Amino acid sequence: MSNQILTQLRELKLGGMASALQTQLEQVGTYESLPFVERLGLLLDQEYLSRQQRKQERLIRQAAFKLRASVQEIDYQHPRNITPSKIAQLAQGDWINRAQNLLITGPCGSGKTYLACALGHNSCLLGYSVHYYRLSRLLLTLTQAKADGSYQKQLKQLAKVQLLIIDDWGLEPLKPAHRNDLMEIMDDRHGHTSTLMISQLPTDQWYTSIGDNTLADAILDRLMHNAHRLPLKGESMRKKLGALTHDEHLV
Repeated sequence: MSNQILTQLRELKLGGMASALQTQLEQVGTYESLPFVERLGLLLDQEYLSRQQRKQERLIRQAAFKLRASVQEIDYQHPRNITPSKIAQLAQGDWINRAQNLLITGPCGSGKTYLACALGHNSCLLGYSVHYYRLSRLLLTLTQAKADGSYQKQLKQLAKVQLLIIDDWGLEPLKPAHRNDLMEIMDDRHGHTSTLMISQLPTDQWYTSIGDNTLADAILDRLMHNAHRLPLKGESMRKKLGALTHDEHLV
């Protein structure tokens, strides 16, 4: 009977309950004195936790983060204009619930991408859908979608992502078609979902970097008016963490 129940649970894709029941059957003395309802509750708790874990793993895999990062491992020792309290506030995810944006700026090597991936990873743990793109690859994906007829489908998919992370904003000049693509993305997402933008350029230079006054007004109005900002400062983290000591240099 026990084997039959375990088989049926697994066929019904209730693997968490099956594992928990297997444990109860193997540890008779621990569970046999518990009321039926309490033992059932333990099985359901395990199934819920198992599904939550699988969902988190799926969201993290689909996010395609550039870096493996977590908010617990953020370095606060080097002065970069970030504080544990500010990161803790963002890590709660309320800004995503409110469809607000986040703009992370700072010099090359200041840890912008790591911070963004850490906050994105944390958002997956909270149950939000996330996707990371370098801007050039996002625009290339949309260009290819126009060629194969899937452009509108791609836009709809981007609009549904609860946190869209776009890296290397302002790194290269935008072509006219790319400005229109960004306008479509920002208009679809405005007021519904959150965008995290990463750039070496200070936000006061973003207007010029877009290259078209009308579209710059429209894009930045949708992106900036409800945005939190993390302007990073200081020396390159790569230089500090990657510098060789005297003994490490090859001779």
